[in-house]
Amino acid sequence: MELSETQLELRNQCRAFAEAEIAPFADEWDRREAMPVETLRKMGGRGYLGALIPKEYGGGALGRIEFGILNEELGRACSSARSLVTVHSMVCHALNRWGNEAQKRQWLPSLASGETIAAFALSEAEAGSDAQAIRTQAFASQGGYRLEGSKRWVTFGQLADLFLVFARLEDQPTAFLVPAQTEGLRRSAIPDMYGLRASSIAEVHLEQCWIPESAMLARPGMGVQAVASYALGLGRYSVAWGCVGIAQAALEASARYAATRVQFGKALAEHQLIQKMLSDMVTKTRAARQLCIAAGISQERRSSSALLDTLCAKYFASTAAVAIANDALQIHGAQGCSGAAPVQRFLRDAKIMEIIEGSSQIQQILIAHYGTKEYYL
Repeated sequence: MELSETQLELRNQCRAFAEAEIAPFADEWDRREAMPVETLRKMGGRGYLGALIPKEYGGGALGRIEFGILNEELGRACSSARSLVTVHSMVCHALNRWGNEAQKRQWLPSLASGETIAAFALSEAEAGSDAQAIRTQAFASQGGYRLEGSKRWVTFGQLADLFLVFARLEDQPTAFLVPAQTEGLRRSAIPDMYGLRASSIAEVHLEQCWIPESAMLARPGMGVQAVASYALGLGRYSVAWGCVGIAQAALEASARYAATRVQFGKALAEHQLIQKMLSDMVTKTRAARQLCIAAGISQERRSSSALLDTLCAKYFASTAAVAIANDALQIHGAQGCSGAAPVQRFLRDAKIMEIIEGSSQIQQILIAHYGTKEYYL
């Protein structure tokens, strides 16, 4: 499962952009808890936000492996920047699959260029892993719908131009495309997040928020089981590759530091306990990447094992990223605990990866369900 020359060229291009436009500023953005809009527009201009959108709508129509490479390289530089690609692509992915032609023509070109930034508004105060528990309501009103409720933990919700909002219409989970300028939509920042601090997390409040009938994406009842599940499947895959990026960055930082930091008369890299940590970091990073490649191949082939492969990739890569970032901080010692070293950011961001797009515990439940069923049969 080696990358092709074309895929390696894409990786080099993505890495060059990330190292020039993102990595040097990632720690500053983390402290400010925000990314500049100009950087978001640059990502759009490079085609990163339209990576999965069909070419007929102005997108890049990348394959799954290529999309994964993009997420790894952005995650290696700044996981907050990668999170924009994740949530934006989730909305685009759902819209392209479930939207009608008019909706696609209206939104996909501007989403592909980055002129429109999209956010995924599913979670609520009482509805996290249990997406079926959403309480936001939609009521038929004057030839459209009126939305009432609140959404939490909306990534890039502070900056988004378009929200994919999930609400109950006559007790049936339904999805709606809601522009940010819609009257009755209000958003507030959620500050002091543990990780992904530059991803502009927001709470979105919907009060007498009227939208036209054309804003409904797919029919009532399909909101969670169809639209949200479809988008979250892509989100898991994107996050898994982003975890590989965090692991790679932590490994590289540790290798450099261990080679130059001298203790007890020799470099840290010459101490056996440090070597053990480094060997585990190398192995877990490579294993996580291979699981992500396997998941991408399964998705492209529409294999019956695609769901299980993606679950395994997300679970392993996220737990590996936490373990690797934790060891990276340990290797750096006090230096790693300060803002002068990005390894403390890697650890905080990695921990979030074990929670978003399905927690590690949810992944384990699903892996046990689908995995044992597959092997039993």
